[in-house]
Amino acid sequence: MSRIWAGTDCGKTHHHCLVLDNQGDTLLSRRVANDEPELLKLLGDVLDLADGRAVTWALDMTGGEPALLIALLVNHGQELVYIPGIAVNRASDSYRGQGKTDARDARVIADQARMRRDLQPIRPDNDATVELRLLTDRRVDLVAERTRTINRLRSLLTSMFPGLERALDLGTSGALILLTGYQTPAAIRRTGQRRLITWLRNRKVRGAEALATKAVEAAERQHTAVAGETAIAKMVLTLTKEVTALNEKISETDKLIEGRFREHELAEVIQSLPGIGTVLGAEFLVAVGGSLDAFPSPDRLAAFAGVTPAPRDSGKISGNLHRPQRYHRRLQRVFYTSALVSVQFDPNSRKFYDRKRAEGKRHTQAVLALARRRVNVLWALIRDRRCYQVAPPVTAAA
Repeated sequence: MSRIWAGTDCGKTHHHCLVLDNQGDTLLSRRVANDEPELLKLLGDVLDLADGRAVTWALDMTGGEPALLIALLVNHGQELVYIPGIAVNRASDSYRGQGKTDARDARVIADQARMRRDLQPIRPDNDATVELRLLTDRRVDLVAERTRTINRLRSLLTSMFPGLERALDLGTSGALILLTGYQTPAAIRRTGQRRLITWLRNRKVRGAEALATKAVEAAERQHTAVAGETAIAKMVLTLTKEVTALNEKISETDKLIEGRFREHELAEVIQSLPGIGTVLGAEFLVAVGGSLDAFPSPDRLAAFAGVTPAPRDSGKISGNLHRPQRYHRRLQRVFYTSALVSVQFDPNSRKFYDRKRAEGKRHTQAVLALARRRVNVLWALIRDRRCYQVAPPVTAAA
């Protein structure tokens, strides 16, 4: 079937679309505003140029800025494919000219779509996947902000009261509650261990005695006040309240993620695999688009997740495997983290991990090998719509 290709270089306020025919000749090149009337006019003009020929739209983004364009094209039954931005940049070096313009990038996108047959189709997300993506992205931002705030808090506390910084685990609620009331060595010494234990117990802190003992011991080892102690103590209190507020926001977000994840048809199957909870399960659904339609085999899913080594053979050198450079970082985190957790709770995972360690693999290599194995397991479970069992089911043939 005769076909034309519409390459679109996507932007925030404007897109540039360039259309090529089978011979690579330009049929249309236009900069359009990211606005529905303008995009509909572009769609109509491209369909008029097609004159009965099939149209393939190629984009360098799959969401965000071109979301409106993608929705319009999907609603009109158009075929969409995705070419990564890094592929566009590398391919641009083989085209004539050294300048970089939106029109040039759009031409490269269209021409690559015309010549290549390995591009992934763009599938529109459903409401559930969009909601999970928003919630998981929000959680990532909150966790990153909490990590930055805790690091600043540690730095300040070390500059004023290093003994207490070493004694406290700022990832626990008890340590944060202690810092809301006491920040300096003198304040802790004046309070004393017995009163501090009572103060912590009244605020329902677990392990109040051990925490108070550590704090008092640290205070007894420092009787010198550093310069600016009062100002530092106030900032420590401010940062402690910020960390506490971030913990509450993360907890609220986790509840929303759990509720939305459990409504998905694959939730029970995904969560049955040891090591995958609601958060990792939600991130998995977001990464794959809510289904495995784009992954006809577990090998394709493993390559996308970056748990399959990439060969770098040349000449007489073979078997030279390295970590892949292009993969979905968050999906790799899902499989690696869940594999790490499953070693502690799943006998099958523990047995596989121990075997890899006995073969001489390092800890990280063994966990990655287990993650690769679990890709096969999860892919098969989703395909068959069945939950994971520690003992595999006995087949009739067996």
